[in-house]
Amino acid sequence: MFKHSDTTRKTNKRKWKRAVAFVTAVQILSFALLPTAGMVAALGDQVLVAQGEKATENKPAPGQNAAGPTKESLGLNVKSAILMEASTGQIVFNYNADNALPPASMTKMMSEYIVMEKVKSGEITWETEVTASENASLTGGSRIFLAQGDKHTVKDLYIAMAIGSANDATVALAEQIAGSEQEFVKIMNDTAKKLGMETAHFINSTGLGRDDMPDKFKPQSKEETVMSATDVAKLVRAIVVDHPEFNQFTTIQNYKFRERDQSPIVNLNWMLEANKDVPSFKRYAYQGLDGMKTGFTDEAMYCFAGTAMRDNMRLISVVMGTESTGARFTETAKLLDYGFGNVEVKQAVASKQAVQGHETAPIKKGVDTEIAAVTESNVSFVTDKGTNFDDSNLTKEVKLIPEDELVAPIKSGQKVGTVTYTYKAKGGEQKQTVNLVAAEDMEKGSWWRLFFRAIKYFFVDLFKSIGDLF
Repeated sequence: MFKHSDTTRKTNKRKWKRAVAFVTAVQILSFALLPTAGMVAALGDQVLVAQGEKATENKPAPGQNAAGPTKESLGLNVKSAILMEASTGQIVFNYNADNALPPASMTKMMSEYIVMEKVKSGEITWETEVTASENASLTGGSRIFLAQGDKHTVKDLYIAMAIGSANDATVALAEQIAGSEQEFVKIMNDTAKKLGMETAHFINSTGLGRDDMPDKFKPQSKEETVMSATDVAKLVRAIVVDHPEFNQFTTIQNYKFRERDQSPIVNLNWMLEANKDVPSFKRYAYQGLDGMKTGFTDEAMYCFAGTAMRDNMRLISVVMGTESTGARFTETAKLLDYGFGNVEVKQAVASKQAVQGHETAPIKKGVDTEIAAVTESNVSFVTDKGTNFDDSNLTKEVKLIPEDELVAPIKSGQKVGTVTYTYKAKGGEQKQTVNLVAAEDMEKGSWWRLFFRAIKYFFVDLFKSIGDLF
């Protein structure tokens, strides 16, 4: 009887505890579903913050004021324009920059890039002799009057193309590389895709309109060459980043192509810094400017892609559709003045630096199972000039190469993954992705080491599987 009474009391006590717990849970749930006025206010603040962050993404680029510089505030008279920082690719200003327009002879920068790539790969050299074809001899516009059968070096023709915008020299180089100009055009369009140029389409190596090409060598398609200012800037960036020796050619002020020529080729880029001592051009000379390419056709009007370096920052500017030869340079100066006066580049992450939380990458069949990983290059962002870099606005995302694909032996500097840094500045988000690379060599483990490691993993997995049963 006593035992039955004691059991009853315990049962009642458990029921009482369950009831209390149930009531408490209901109260907690009620508070969660029916927030107080203070909680509502807090939630309202969270909503406002979220809306503010979303709006930030649409703010002007770094260096712009609240309203952002405009075509009118900069006093630009152009069809389209863009200003880009070269090391990061960050756009500082743009106006109609994604509109595909005829680029005229700025097209030749793609031909220049491909020639430099072929020299770099060893397929041709600067001293390779080029024989002018019928197509080159018939090509009009700006030219050096090549006759069919004329022989010149790649270097001589390249200089004529880069500083004198010689159409015939450009065609001769294109045919030397690809066999025909139209085969070279295929390389141009393929290269544009690789460089992320979204609007660019080429029909020849020069930028001439289809109607201005020799009848015998016109493409069958009625299309024309087009590029947006954004794509032109991407092309200039590819040149200055992949071929920093570009200015050995683009800064040549004049060049005597043949001994018999009465006058030299004069560089069409009046903004070269060296022109500050040339009476005819000194009003256009711009400090730090060392490239890149002019262009003109009736359809394109006057265009110019320029690049200048000051205080360890290189800017790239593009203006399209200006009204005169001089205007393309004065409009360029407005863009560059704005950029150098308002923005700068600041390093956020140093090269060869370990990423916190991802100091190593897993590998297979190595002496060790992990290898130290560091950034391959530094990471920088464009900021307002004179402001401190706020690393609290910097986030990162690491993607390592899957372990099954990263098998020893590993060499120092070998890619093991990527890290993407996102910087939230007042002008919106900027992203930079760099490779993570091995900080050391890692040899393949010996047979015995790999054998006992496999046994270890076998038992670890076995015991884990057994533990999961309970």
